Amino acid sequence: MMTRPSPRRARGLLCGIGLLLLGLNPAARAAQFTVGELMAALADTTHGTASFTEHKYISMLDLPVESSGELLFVPPARLEKRTLTPKVETMVLDGDTLTIERRAQKTVFQLRDYPEVAGMILGIRATLAGDRKELERVYQLDLEGSRERWTLVLTPLDGRMTRVVARIRMEGTREEVRTVEIQLTDGDRSVMSIRKKGSP
Repeated sequence: MMTRPSPRRARGLLCGIGLLLLGLNPAARAAQFTVGELMAALADTTHGTASFTEHKYISMLDLPVESSGELLFVPPARLEKRTLTPKVETMVLDGDTLTIERRAQKTVFQLRDYPEVAGMILGIRATLAGDRKELERVYQLDLEGSRERWTLVLTPLDGRMTRVVARIRMEGTREEVRTVEIQLTDGDRSVMSIRKKGSP
């Protein structure tokens, strides 16, 4: 014989089922880790030096171009990329100035003169610094996952950037960025794997 639960008991059962689904649904769990929490964790991090391996997938080449080296971020505004293989090259972003040294030649750029690429570089630096205000000035932010394993997608808002950059996708764990994928609008892309020194 089937009986109908009282309205109070029915509400209790439905709440219980809802909480169970919330616990089992990965998307629901992801909602618990917010952009604000991620930015706060990144802002509190002592970054230091990390190693990187980068693969660039270029449409006119059959195989990806691989390079590796070291990254150094000194909050809030200095980011260094030292490529050691296959060729030595150093890129230093300090404030709004980007300096590239290659084969004993130094070239200096002011990012404000290159807004199409400036947003891409500044987006990575702002993420490392946990600077949400700077990120949201030029990107839509979409975060998925948990604190232990998250994915942050930056979609450009600026019309000049959207002609060059389709999106930047970062993956990480806790306060560490582990992967940066830059997808360009022409189909080319780069994937950089990052390991902080001392990390497993």
